[in-house]
Amino acid sequence: MSKPRQLLETHLATLNVALARTKAAAAPVQLDQTTQGRLSRMDAMQQQAMAASLAERLRTEIRKTEAALDRVGNGRYGECCRCSDEIAPARLAADPAAPFCAGCAKG
Repeated sequence: MSKPRQLLETHLATLNVALARTKAAAAPVQLDQTTQGRLSRMDAMQQQAMAASLAERLRTEIRKTEAALDRVGNGRYGECCRCSDEIAPARLAADPAAPFCAGCAKG
């Protein structure tokens, strides 16, 4: 197995575990006033919203990582998806799933 593939598969597994944990925190908030005070419910709702936002970011990162794995499979890993130039190794070291070179990512 190639090093980029192994790195991306490990990252994908980590993201999936984090997403599974986050889903529990994003569950609907119980609004029963007999079990929680108003401030506790508001805090729980805020925590739920933050967990839902994190889950969406994780799903986006999972899709990005899966796309990078596809690029490894078709021999286009490390090639910018916009301009087809090589993505700098330092950029891929920082973000192995990076789809764009630094120039295309800026603009």
